[in-house]
Amino acid sequence: MTAMLTVRPAGPGDASDICALLNAVDMIEIGRPETDLGTVEADLHHPDVDLARDSWLAFQDGRLVAYALVWADSGPGRVDGDHYVLPAHPGAALRLLELMEARARELAAGAGPGRLRLQLNIKPTLDLSLLTGRGYRTVRRYQVMTRAVNPAADPAPVPPAGLTLRDCAADEADRRRAHALVEETFAAHFGHVDRAYEAWLDHLDARRLDWSLVWIASLPGEGDVAVLLTRDDRTSMGWLSHIGVRKNLRGRGIGGHLLRHCFAAYAARGRDTVGLGVDIHNETGALALYEAHGMGLHYAVDTWELPLHSQG
Repeated sequence: MTAMLTVRPAGPGDASDICALLNAVDMIEIGRPETDLGTVEADLHHPDVDLARDSWLAFQDGRLVAYALVWADSGPGRVDGDHYVLPAHPGAALRLLELMEARARELAAGAGPGRLRLQLNIKPTLDLSLLTGRGYRTVRRYQVMTRAVNPAADPAPVPPAGLTLRDCAADEADRRRAHALVEETFAAHFGHVDRAYEAWLDHLDARRLDWSLVWIASLPGEGDVAVLLTRDDRTSMGWLSHIGVRKNLRGRGIGGHLLRHCFAAYAARGRDTVGLGVDIHNETGALALYEAHGMGLHYAVDTWELPLHSQG
């Protein structure tokens, strides 16, 4: 008997089931579950997502086997999406791709050449022939890198001469300054989206962010020169979200100091692992910096892109 496929939108009450599905995918792709319920809940409450039109759950004989979501908060014509499917469910995988693409065309309509982007493990549960056969192509590869930390091996580092750090826990002005530094130092990075402060907070899901773990670096005569944005809301590891140094001050050891500061701070908090994501084609030398400080490959992710030609 052929299994029956049914599809419906996701709702906030589906967060636990979606989290379980994503962790089942994690187990297959990276060998351990790393999806937190809070992350799924944040996605389902994203201010730019209309769950009734932008999300889908696929069930095979009543069992959840696939989940997809699209959103368009990254500028005209660009739509981003998530697609997760258990192996051996090509019908569910294809149906959700079709629904994502149709909705992405609606979201990108009138904005010139549109594109849908997905990020997938380099060895995903999704059959990649489904993507290549529909016109998707890879445009970038990222590495998720990790490093073990502990208080004995990672004491607070001595800063370069004159460099001072302050956190953003108490001062709204410092949070806005951190935003400005992220915008400046990441402006040339692939996929970076300029966002006003409030939109940036929404994108970060700043309600879950501990601002005492966001630091600004300053130098005499130079002012604020770098930003380190980290977060401690993942079960599996501390996470380094942004490390950015102003272009004219790179090569002075500031980035390495911020990295070591992050290791020390998370070791002191009782974490045993710190992770981050890096574009392997990053022209700032970030990959080499992280490798030089003992970070190693956890897994790799490809960005796939589909041109959104109008249909009909």
